[in-house]
Amino acid sequence: MNASASTIEALIAELPNLDWITDEGRVTRLSQDFSWFSPVLNRQLKDKRADAVVRPRSEDEIRAVVGACARHRVPITIRGSGTGNYGQTTPLAGGVVLDMTGYNACLWVQPGVARAQAGIRLGELEKQTKASGQEMRCVPSTYRSATLGGLFGGGFGGVGSINYGPLGAPGNVLGIRAMTIEAEPQVVELRGPEAMRMHHLWGTNGLVLELEVALAPAHPWLETLVTFDDFADALHFADKLANAPGIVKREIAFFAAPIPDHLAQLSAYLPKGCHAVLSLVAESCEGAMLQFAAAHGGTVSYRKTAAEVQKSNRTLMEFTWNHTTLHALKVDPTLTYLQSGFVPGRHVAQIIEMEKLLGGEVMMHIEFIRNVAGLMTCSGLQLVRFSTEERLAEIIRLHRAHEVHINNPHVNIVEDGKAGGPLPPEVIEMKKRFDPMGLLNPGKLRDWPVRAAEPVAA
Repeated sequence: MNASASTIEALIAELPNLDWITDEGRVTRLSQDFSWFSPVLNRQLKDKRADAVVRPRSEDEIRAVVGACARHRVPITIRGSGTGNYGQTTPLAGGVVLDMTGYNACLWVQPGVARAQAGIRLGELEKQTKASGQEMRCVPSTYRSATLGGLFGGGFGGVGSINYGPLGAPGNVLGIRAMTIEAEPQVVELRGPEAMRMHHLWGTNGLVLELEVALAPAHPWLETLVTFDDFADALHFADKLANAPGIVKREIAFFAAPIPDHLAQLSAYLPKGCHAVLSLVAESCEGAMLQFAAAHGGTVSYRKTAAEVQKSNRTLMEFTWNHTTLHALKVDPTLTYLQSGFVPGRHVAQIIEMEKLLGGEVMMHIEFIRNVAGLMTCSGLQLVRFSTEERLAEIIRLHRAHEVHINNPHVNIVEDGKAGGPLPPEVIEMKKRFDPMGLLNPGKLRDWPVRAAEPVAA
C-alpha cells in the first residue's frame, strides 16, 4: 500500500507551507516507538517506515493534510511523542506519519476538568493545572514527553490509577473532538461512552484533536523507597498500603528481587538482592505509612519531600510502570516484559503463586490500581528473561492457565493485544464513520481491508 514517490511529492507540492520531514533518518526515527522492548516486535517492525512525516500546527493544517491524503488514498499514521511500546506509531503500509506534537495548546482549566489539544505534553498540561491546585488523574511514567492524545490512543493506566483506575474508567475522559478521514473532513464532538470508542485503539478509528479530562486535587507527595529481605513481607506491605483508606496516595509499585538490582540510578538506595516498594503518599500521611513499613520489617532507604523533588527535578515516578522496563533493559538488553492483570481479592495469592512457578525467569514488577469497578488489584509489568519466542508464548499460556490476564505486548494487532478478542460492534461502527476508506494505521486491525494508494493524476 505504500504511496509512490510521485504521490508523496505531489502532496508536499500541494501543501508547501506545512512542516514536512522527508530526511530518511528522521522519517525512520519518527516511524518507531519503544516496540523494541519486545524482541518479537523488534524483528517484525524494525524495517517499517513512513514515506514522509508532517507536523501540523493548526486545525486548518490538519484538515488540509487529511483531505489531501484521503483524495489520494495515502495511509495516515497518527503519533504523539512515540513513547508507546507496541509499534502503534509504526506504519505497516508506509504513507504519511501525522506528528501531532505541534498541536499542543492547553485550552482551559476549570474546577475538576481541563481541555487541551491532543499534542500537548502531559507534563506541560499538569503545569497548567497545578496553578489551580489540580493535577492529572492518570499519567504514564513518560509524562514529561508523552502527549495527551498518545495517552488516550495507546495508553492504559499510570501514576494515579491507584485512585481513579485506568484511563478508560468512566469519568476520567469526559469528551473528545475528532476529525473524519475524508476528502472533506468533518469535525465531531463525542461525549462520555461514545468518546471511549476511540480509546486505546492506536489511532485506527479516528483522529482526535482535543480531549477533555477530569482532574484530581494536587497534594505535596512524599516519595519513598522501602526495602525488604522477604518477598512476602514486601508484597503484603504494598497491598496494605494500597488498601489503607486513610492514607492519601498516588503511586505504589512492588519490585521483587532481582529487579532492584537493575535500577542502576537508584543503586545507592537498593541493597543488592532486596525487594522494594516505591510509593508516593501525601506528606501528611507519612506517619501512618511508616507504621505499616515497620510492622512488615521494611527499611526506608530513600525519602524526598515534594519540595526536594521539585528542586532536584528527579522523581521516582520515572522508575514506575514501563519506565522500570526501560531502566532494566539498559542494564540487561536481553530482558523483555509482560503486561498482566490479577483478580481483585486474589491478586496477592496469585502473585505469590506465579513467583513460585516462574521465579527467576519472570521477575515480579507490580503496579497497584483500581479496576473499572473500583476494586483494588494489580497490573503486572513483569520482566522476563527472554530465550525463545516459543518459551515466551508458553509463559503467557501459563499465566492464563492460572487465571492471570495477559494483554500481550508482543503482538501488533489491536484485537490480539489490548482487546483480547473481536472488537465490539460499536467500535467497528465508529471506524466506519470516521475512517470509511480504512486509511488510518492500516494493518493494525484484523481483517480490515488494506487498499492501494491511488496515483496522482497528471
